[in-house]
Amino acid sequence: MQIDMLISIGSIGRSVACSPADDTKHKLNFERQQQQQSNNAIMVRITEELVRKKSEHNERLISTLEELSLHQEDIERIEHIQNWCRDLKILLLQSNLIGRLENLFKLKRLEYLNVAVNNIERIENLESLESLNKLDLTLNFIGELTSIESLIGNYNLRELILIGNPCVEYPHYRDYVVGTLLQLHSFDCKEILPTERLQAQRHVQQHRAVIVQCQAAQAIERDEQRIRVAEQQQQLAKQCADMEDEEERRRTFWNSKSEHCPEIRTEIARQHRLGREKHEPAPNPLTTNLKRKPNLFAPCGRPYNINQGKLPFNFQDEADHYSLLLEVYKHLDTSLIDVDVETNYVRVTVKGKIFQIAYNEEVKPDESIVQRSQITGHLQITLKKLKANELLVIKSVRTPKKSAPAPGAAAAAKEPSGTVDIGNICPPPDLPDLI
Repeated sequence: MQIDMLISIGSIGRSVACSPADDTKHKLNFERQQQQQSNNAIMVRITEELVRKKSEHNERLISTLEELSLHQEDIERIEHIQNWCRDLKILLLQSNLIGRLENLFKLKRLEYLNVAVNNIERIENLESLESLNKLDLTLNFIGELTSIESLIGNYNLRELILIGNPCVEYPHYRDYVVGTLLQLHSFDCKEILPTERLQAQRHVQQHRAVIVQCQAAQAIERDEQRIRVAEQQQQLAKQCADMEDEEERRRTFWNSKSEHCPEIRTEIARQHRLGREKHEPAPNPLTTNLKRKPNLFAPCGRPYNINQGKLPFNFQDEADHYSLLLEVYKHLDTSLIDVDVETNYVRVTVKGKIFQIAYNEEVKPDESIVQRSQITGHLQITLKKLKANELLVIKSVRTPKKSAPAPGAAAAAKEPSGTVDIGNICPPPDLPDLI
């Protein structure tokens, strides 16, 4: 079935046809420019920067991320996510241009996968998602309904949505799915009753035979559609090549008829992206609010002490080194920390925020040690001084004591004087002998 679709192209330079040879050359130039513009609309890829941008709720940490939303990004292929975010529980990829389910088998904890409004034509490569509980495939191009049999081993799958796919037109569509995936509790946002399940199980083989015939006919129609769409696009390109007015070319493209298929969706998205890039005004440096850069040094060249992130720290001045303990976030990825040790200051950049501290004495940058605790995540920086301070011990000056004279020498030095009582020296005569 054909429907009115909108197709646009980017800006195309004008040329004047003066002869049949020039006219042919003009058409070739037009087709070459159109092909070049299509190539310029490079496929949007899943990059680390894009994933970190979408993980601001987790302090831009992707290794511990449990929920990721990449909807409406014109992504055409699933890649890298299973290697960067293995702990994901929720993955939202709706409203993109994804043509195939792939590169997800390492996400053992994934519970909810949303790939609605994409270009997917069959269900595959989801057998390893042990924890998958909900799968949303709304408004795709799934015609191979028997591909749901690959989900039989996903024992935790409770909810499946296939609304808006070509397969919903097949007879016994719901009965076949309900009778094949016995673990489901809800299908197409409608609860599955026990009686409905039992009834579907009885006739699942007969329903499957009918489904196979329907999807074989649909596959033939799909192959014919691919050829037909390619011819329509070539004919439209030749028609626009004969037009000199750029606005007329655009009007012809936008008013042309096309079919609803993955190729047209992808082409429309690329042309929209080219149109946005063309009509985006160039940034005006006078009106653009530039991010204010911090002033790191005084006019005399002395480094300032700065703590933009307001991180707790402890700075110690020892005899031969400085010791800095910076309490960075425990689960912060080390790749987001940059340390710059200079002779008179040290600068630590944490997630783009600067911590800088100056010291009075010069240090040896090449002998400095930077370590991070695996338990607390704190950063320990040891800065060796260029000239180690000597410990000055103040000793009190003591006068030497005079040595005490010998008793004999003192007696000799002192002459006797006074009266001597002989009774204190000799015993009295009447003292009896004591035995």
